[in-house]
Amino acid sequence: MDDLIGILGNRGPLTGKELAIETGMDTFAAWKSCTNSRHIVTCIVGKRYLRLDMKVDGYARLSPSIMREFLNYTIVGLKGQKVAIAARTVQVEKEIAAISKRKIKLARDTIRRLVESHQERASIINKACFIIAGDVVFDMAHAEPRPEASTGELVRGSDLDIIIVTEGLPDQLHKSLDSVIYKEKYNLLMNPASKEELDYIIKDLAAVDEQFHFTAFKAMVASKILDEGQYLYGSRSIYNQIRQMLISYKISEKICLLERKARRNRIEAERSLLSASETTDHDQLMALFYTTEEKEEIF
Repeated sequence: MDDLIGILGNRGPLTGKELAIETGMDTFAAWKSCTNSRHIVTCIVGKRYLRLDMKVDGYARLSPSIMREFLNYTIVGLKGQKVAIAARTVQVEKEIAAISKRKIKLARDTIRRLVESHQERASIINKACFIIAGDVVFDMAHAEPRPEASTGELVRGSDLDIIIVTEGLPDQLHKSLDSVIYKEKYNLLMNPASKEELDYIIKDLAAVDEQFHFTAFKAMVASKILDEGQYLYGSRSIYNQIRQMLISYKISEKICLLERKARRNRIEAERSLLSASETTDHDQLMALFYTTEEKEEIF
């Protein structure tokens, strides 16, 4: 503990990741020490939002995980450094928002370029709506290098989750659009200048209507993603239909109930982690501290 206080006294407010690197401490030990100390102040940047996880009872958990939140979104300082903590918090908030905006712009520019160079440009714009979701819509994107699941290639932080909802799009044009986007997905992943992961799915409005019944797990995830998603490109008419369907099926209310459960789960998880003894099963603790799969699938 004296090491933590000494480093913060000399260096000023740090992110959780910076503090863990400076001290060489295990991330869990650093988080627990900072949270329990009466000399240390922590300030969380950004917001917590719902993710659905099959491994969690009731599916509801909050993102970022406790570990990710501490490393990337928490400013740590001493009680006498409140002005400096506030300044560092604003700085990190701006950095995260800038990353989110850059990723949204990249997604929009990429989709616009692909569609406008397509020979069936008008049909795609009229019959397909491109929606972006994921942590970028919460201004919570990060740029930490991480391996892409299928190839192991390192990518630059948060992926670009794009849902393409169509209405009356011919099968051949669906296949053509899928092929064009898939090729660009590969280019973005392998190009050293980008190293971005584009995750996408194409489905028609009838499939969306079925998913909004909110019964199976995948349907719940799909509904949540469209509830939080933002218009990116294409048909405004389809986008407006989706928003109206979300209201009709009361998806936001259902999501709100799950988020309340997730917030209760987070409080219980933090309480368990802070009160755990050295004899507590380590794997059980770590399941509360972070998730084995931070990436949310889209359906």
